[in-house]
Amino acid sequence: MRSIGETARDSGLSVSALRFYDRAGVLVPAWVDPVSGYRWYAPGQLDEARLLARLRRADMPLADIRLVLAGWTGADTDLVRQLLEAHLRRLERGLSDARGEFSTLRALLDDREKPMTQLRTAAARPALGSPELAAALDAVRFAAGTDPELPMLGGVLFDIEGDALRLVATDRYRLAVARVPVTGHGGPRVQVVVPLPLVDAMRALAGGPETVRLAADGDRVTLETGGGRQVAGRSLDHDFPDYRRLVSLPAGRRTVVDVAAFRQAVQEGPVRTGEVREADGAVFDVSVLGTDADGTVRVCDDGTDADGDRVAVNRAFLLDALDAGARERLVLELGASTAPVAVRRPDDEGTFSLLMPVRLDG
Repeated sequence: MRSIGETARDSGLSVSALRFYDRAGVLVPAWVDPVSGYRWYAPGQLDEARLLARLRRADMPLADIRLVLAGWTGADTDLVRQLLEAHLRRLERGLSDARGEFSTLRALLDDREKPMTQLRTAAARPALGSPELAAALDAVRFAAGTDPELPMLGGVLFDIEGDALRLVATDRYRLAVARVPVTGHGGPRVQVVVPLPLVDAMRALAGGPETVRLAADGDRVTLETGGGRQVAGRSLDHDFPDYRRLVSLPAGRRTVVDVAAFRQAVQEGPVRTGEVREADGAVFDVSVLGTDADGTVRVCDDGTDADGDRVAVNRAFLLDALDAGARERLVLELGASTAPVAVRRPDDEGTFSLLMPVRLDG
């Protein structure tokens, strides 16, 4: 007999997915401990779990998956082949439709490229405090992307407008924003995406008591101190997503947490292990957060011991966001299970992190 953890590891399905398919009657374990409720699988069920993982990755509907598994175990190869071919035809039709839609979208993007590019070609030379810049870089650096297929996320957006510089980083699964007051910028809005090596060089230079000057001119970005030290490099030739749309969220339930105590609760509390991200196959652990009637945020055991909605988030990302908050107390804002979790500073509404929720199968 194989434990549910072993079956998950060897099949490519997460533990929560196996629980879900058990409750759905798709892949029922051979034996369930009547006392602990722990699931055990027969050796022959590993092949079924691997088949289920493949069908899941191919986006086959659950109703068809049931029939494929029934035909597979019953050696009804004709049924299995017909179901696979029918699903493949659906996927091909969907791909053809998607190609048509993407062709239209590319044409629409071509019309929008000029005004978007103008934000990257304007010049700015604002002054700002070196400690404030260092703190802002620390608050957002953890959320920057590293996916080579999304190079526009492989840096930090420097968004200069009016009397503020906003730094923004995202890897799609988390987003961090920090605001720094600036002086000496009276021109139009300027945006540059600074690559991570240059971001790290700026952080190494910043942090002293002096005022520094940030110069953005076309694709050239320079940070210089009053003492003549500077770092410079080229910005990324990409447009960053409009983060303002991403942060326009309905208000959720806000709770002030003691960071040290809450961090310990996250590290030592219940966790779902072995979740697999469909976009890239990354495996990670998940913490399920919920709020009680009095507003207390709880790290839930499967979400059942909280009074309100529960939200699942990548545990490592949550710990990173708590560290980047750089405060002894932070505000956690939880909405619906499909809404991001916000980590905010109680004294600085312009600096915050958003963690995208994890969809759980069960």
